[in-house]
Amino acid sequence: MMTSREIRLKNRPVGMPIADDFELGTVELPKPEAGQVQVRNVWMSVDPYMRGRMNDARSYVPPFALGAPMQGDAIGEVVLSNDPSFKPGDLVQSMFGWREAFNASANKVRKLETHGLPAEAFLGVAGVPGLTAYVGLLHIAGLREGDVVFVSGAAGAVGSMVCQIAKLKGHKVIASAGGTEKAAFVRNELGADETIDYKAVADLTGAVAMAAPEGIDVYFDNVGGDHLDAALANAKTFGRFALCGMISEYNVASPQNGPRNLLMAVTKSLRLQGFVVLNHLNLQPAFAKDLATWHAAGKIKWRQTVFHGVEQAPNAFLGLFKGKNIGKMLVKLS
Repeated sequence: MMTSREIRLKNRPVGMPIADDFELGTVELPKPEAGQVQVRNVWMSVDPYMRGRMNDARSYVPPFALGAPMQGDAIGEVVLSNDPSFKPGDLVQSMFGWREAFNASANKVRKLETHGLPAEAFLGVAGVPGLTAYVGLLHIAGLREGDVVFVSGAAGAVGSMVCQIAKLKGHKVIASAGGTEKAAFVRNELGADETIDYKAVADLTGAVAMAAPEGIDVYFDNVGGDHLDAALANAKTFGRFALCGMISEYNVASPQNGPRNLLMAVTKSLRLQGFVVLNHLNLQPAFAKDLATWHAAGKIKWRQTVFHGVEQAPNAFLGLFKGKNIGKMLVKLS
């Protein structure tokens, strides 16, 4: 039998999660039954959306169960197979993260073909974060020739891809990131035309106005709060907003007031559309084709921030809300 450590949700957080909301457990895995595989995870992802699953509330995905192992995107290696579709050594992708190993039905894992990319890239630039940027920018916001694009959270897994796709399409990009290191990353490596270190400015709305004196056409929102206010204030008439996430509001303990200037959505005829990438998986083939072309031409860059060991997964997750990541936040398990 294989021993596997796993992270379980111990308490439902109120406000910002703390270390005591998680617990480390151990299970013994028997040999896989007929139609099952046994997988040892190599990489796992932590993502802001997981905060919502810690609440006992209805959403587009079920909440995490108390006392049970958490879930998330992971890449692992088949150790034992009792299904003809897989053999030991196969790399697979699954939603059985937050644990070192697992048994699962073969139809719950997907064989991973890396096409020359590092396996962990399929948790970031080549995975859901990359697809989210592609869908939100090109299909939700409907990027058009000559658009000026403003993106918040530009140094994160999704935001960094938004910056690059917009630049590859020939657009001016105003990128907001927190701290000098992140601002330098989006300016020097991702090629943003204007970079705003929101931690260093007293007036974010004014900073966006200076960066885009004629206004913005597209806003890609990863943050919400003051960034959404600034985008509303600086939007051109008929601007389009892709509302991907609002990490600034995920840990609030009580309902917050709405944007202070939402009336501008009416007076400027703006379109604000939220989206969940799971509803747009039909665009995965087009994204994969474009990404392969960009990568082959050396036009895509990415970074990742890595914690080591399943016991560090809660710290990696909490680090997302403290701005400790540049690019994708990952946990390496073996």
